[in-house]
Amino acid sequence: MALKTFAAVSIGSAVTEMKIFEFTQRRSMREIECVSTRINLGLDVYEQGRISREHIDELCGVLNDFKRTMSGYKVAAYRVFATSAFRESRNRSILCDYIEKQTGLEIDVFTNAEQRFVDYQAIASTSAEFETIIQNATAIVDISGSSTQISLFDKDKLITTQNIRVGNITTRENLVPLAKNGEHFEKLVRELMAYELAGFAKLYQKDRKIRNLIVLGGSLNEMMPMKNFLELQETSAPVPKKDAEGVKDTEIKIPSLTKDQFERIYKDMIAQTPEEIAAKYDLPSDMTDAIVPSAIICRSLIESFDVDVVWMPGFSLNDGVSYDYGVRMGLLTRRHSFDEDILAAARSIAKRYKTSQSHIRNIGDIAVQIFDRMKKVHGLGEHERLLLQIAVILHSCGKFISLTDISDCAYNIILATEIIGLSQKDRAIVAYTVKYNTSPFVYYEELKERTDLSAKEYMIVGKLTAILRVANSLDRTHHQKCSNITVTLKEHELKISVSSQQDLSLERGAFNEKVDFFEEMFNVRPVLKQKKSF
Repeated sequence: MALKTFAAVSIGSAVTEMKIFEFTQRRSMREIECVSTRINLGLDVYEQGRISREHIDELCGVLNDFKRTMSGYKVAAYRVFATSAFRESRNRSILCDYIEKQTGLEIDVFTNAEQRFVDYQAIASTSAEFETIIQNATAIVDISGSSTQISLFDKDKLITTQNIRVGNITTRENLVPLAKNGEHFEKLVRELMAYELAGFAKLYQKDRKIRNLIVLGGSLNEMMPMKNFLELQETSAPVPKKDAEGVKDTEIKIPSLTKDQFERIYKDMIAQTPEEIAAKYDLPSDMTDAIVPSAIICRSLIESFDVDVVWMPGFSLNDGVSYDYGVRMGLLTRRHSFDEDILAAARSIAKRYKTSQSHIRNIGDIAVQIFDRMKKVHGLGEHERLLLQIAVILHSCGKFISLTDISDCAYNIILATEIIGLSQKDRAIVAYTVKYNTSPFVYYEELKERTDLSAKEYMIVGKLTAILRVANSLDRTHHQKCSNITVTLKEHELKISVSSQQDLSLERGAFNEKVDFFEEMFNVRPVLKQKKSF
């Protein structure tokens, strides 16, 4: 296999960065170039609600420079993406159109959920320690200009991911005018964080002891350079991991600090002026404006969670985007089951709305069987299979709000809830699928003026709705009467055989109501066969 190169360009609140990676024949990726420049887009958005023309012209110049560098490396593919500054800018669409015309580069604007998913893909893709770390309760924290994202893992599963509106730029701009001095500023930030984290602990952390804190963003790696880590790790206990043969390896690849070690560096830093910090760590003076509030936010998290180890990978979104490209193109082998994390996040949402877990498991098995048997007919892929599973998990969450308007309530809940790893269009597909599970299906020709989905995307909604309706009908009473289900496709008939000694009259009645739409979508008619085995 010939070597391939890929460029990832991230447009952040304060830094625009490009990394170029080379994918090797040994199914690994190697960084061969990294260039970045500071453009404070986040402050524009905070002060004006939009990015200034001066900064956009500066950004276009930087992107054109990046484009020439890509050409020099003969980059085979690239992805340019923007995060919170663009996401929150009122003139986002105008900016993207202008930049594309000036540079020829198409820009993706990540939703918060997409950005956070790529964040932890970056860690999982570049570090073998990740799997070991998240066996114990671990919080991945991304400190950005306007917010802080907390993703909680335990026993290798994502428990929840939540966004609190406390960021390093907004904190500085809001609280510095209120602070009497640096010490008072620290006190105000810690009070604000204590309030936000109390709510998080009550709803999500509960009695869980969080042992690890993985910190992304906030420029904190600049405050704690590698030489500090190497000096401090002489007294650190290594965290064991297992390699492919099950042999323990004590090499630490992610820089880490104990809580006490972090505290020593923090106290030294917080006692200094911004000018002294910039001189000591050889940083641009404007970077200290973000580092100080980031450090206070981080310390508040350490104190609230009472963590044992603080990990600072120093990976960027570009690592995660490049890893995702490599996996999709078959150049890398996926180390971690990210789909399981997305499903775990959906289950966490379903539990919050008191849905029936036994019902979800039952129809989930049926829906997946139907999807898999119908692959040659529906032509959908693994991503659509994942969206179907999420629709199953969330299809009855609307009951928490109303027993008479379940579908509309569920639709609104899904659209208003971030699900890590899903784009806005993914959420819309899931929301419409759940809505039409019980509401009359509205065809695209009637709805196209009121939806951002394309006709092709709406066809996915129709296909997933047809499958969900049939699967849901087989547990009409929520008593899981149907067991040992087998699904067989033969020409234009989909035979669903169930083993049950119980009366399936209600299930059969609901099933017969759903088969016409299924047949309309696929030209295949479902048939229910009951086997009363003893």
